[in-house]
Amino acid sequence: MDSVSTAILLLILALVCLFLTLSSRDKGQLPPGPRPLPLLGNLLQLRSQDLLTSLTKLSKEYGSVFTVYLGPRRVVVLSGYQAVKEALVDQGEEFSGRGEYPVFFNFTKGNGIAFSNGERWKVLRRYSLHILRNFGMGNRSIEQQILEEGRFLLEELQKTEGQPFSPLFMLSRSVSNIICSVIFGSRFHYDDERLLTIIRLINDNFQIMSSAWGELYNIFPSLLDWMPGPHRRMFQNFGRMKDLIARSIREHQASLDPNSPRDFIDCFLTKMAEEKKDPLSHFCMDTLLMTTHNLLFGGTETVGTTLRHAFLILMKYPKVQARVQEEIDRVVGRSRLPSLDDRAAMPYTDAVIHEVQRFADIIPMNLPHRVTRDTAFRGFLLPKGTDVITLLNTVHYDPSQFLKPQEFNPEHFLDANQSFKKSPAYMPFSAGRRLCLGEPLARMELFLFFTAILQNFTLQPLGAPEDIDLTPLSTGLGNVPRPYEMRVILR
Repeated sequence: MDSVSTAILLLILALVCLFLTLSSRDKGQLPPGPRPLPLLGNLLQLRSQDLLTSLTKLSKEYGSVFTVYLGPRRVVVLSGYQAVKEALVDQGEEFSGRGEYPVFFNFTKGNGIAFSNGERWKVLRRYSLHILRNFGMGNRSIEQQILEEGRFLLEELQKTEGQPFSPLFMLSRSVSNIICSVIFGSRFHYDDERLLTIIRLINDNFQIMSSAWGELYNIFPSLLDWMPGPHRRMFQNFGRMKDLIARSIREHQASLDPNSPRDFIDCFLTKMAEEKKDPLSHFCMDTLLMTTHNLLFGGTETVGTTLRHAFLILMKYPKVQARVQEEIDRVVGRSRLPSLDDRAAMPYTDAVIHEVQRFADIIPMNLPHRVTRDTAFRGFLLPKGTDVITLLNTVHYDPSQFLKPQEFNPEHFLDANQSFKKSPAYMPFSAGRRLCLGEPLARMELFLFFTAILQNFTLQPLGAPEDIDLTPLSTGLGNVPRPYEMRVILR
């Protein structure tokens, strides 16, 4: 054996010993789980199915709290409503860190509001919430913008004249325009190339991240950095999005009036100028780029994907669609668009929207969390820095919380008197300290767009309702609905 071969063998042996040492550390304090292999971790237990299905299957063997190795990375997995609630809500501070998510970290490097940690995250979240509220998020001023955008959407739907079309871009343009108006100061025309580029890049990345390639990259990022595949396009898309945002920021800088901010970017630029002499300031250009991207991604993809799931479900269950339309006609009529004031008088419609979110389960494994200190949890001790996966899918499909979790059933959110009933296991926006920043805006958009469309149109599938397949095209970061075309018939 030559010296090079000997050196390689010794290196491999050293890596194996290091892995075995690290994997055994704290073993007595961590939850149980399948025994990992050196470097590969629990890949053999995860390889045959998508990660969500594999982790759910392991939870049936090891319980609601268990340890698993994604390659060399150790994570603790929480399954079921009770375990997830105890962590994210009851011990929210300890579980408030953001865990490692390589497909995003490759781009953000831990910067931006969604993927930062520690003091930076607290400062960015507090400031972003303040600015977003000033620009109407969650109150009536943004409601008027959504209603106006809804009218543009209705006009586009009417132009289809009953012909088949894909709802993907139709819905995404309207949804994206709401967050764009907050970030950039104005909406885009529906054929504006900047808006179309934003939607294409975000949708393509969401699909790649939700595919097997996205999951594989999260397990072996260093290896896949050297391999060809769709994940390379994902990082090209990130770069293009960064360039697009940087261009908008330059335009804002050229016309900035600190005394009269027009939007989120103006406010952030003003804050950067105020703190430019502070070497510890969290307000810098890269943070603005990453936070803007986080807001665009979250504000475009989740609501648009939820609405696509909703329309597919309503076409499969036309009686549900008809009952929603009857409630809209009875409460609102046809002379005006539904408003948020109407929601309290529309319990069935509200229940249908909540059930769509539960059933579609858009982000089934949540973004990973991280414990911020050594944390006692259910008789175990999770060392500071331990990444935690909270399976929101097992919350939304927990039989202790929902009578028939595998079925689409609006009765899950209605009481015996057919009044709307909240559920503590409703967590489409996560829960606790890392609750989605845009939850108030997203809920407003879902109600107003959903009711406006059903007030004016009946949704029709191209085939038989019973042939509609509601199983996702792919499951990873998100549950992506299968591509479909539909018709809308003016009522």
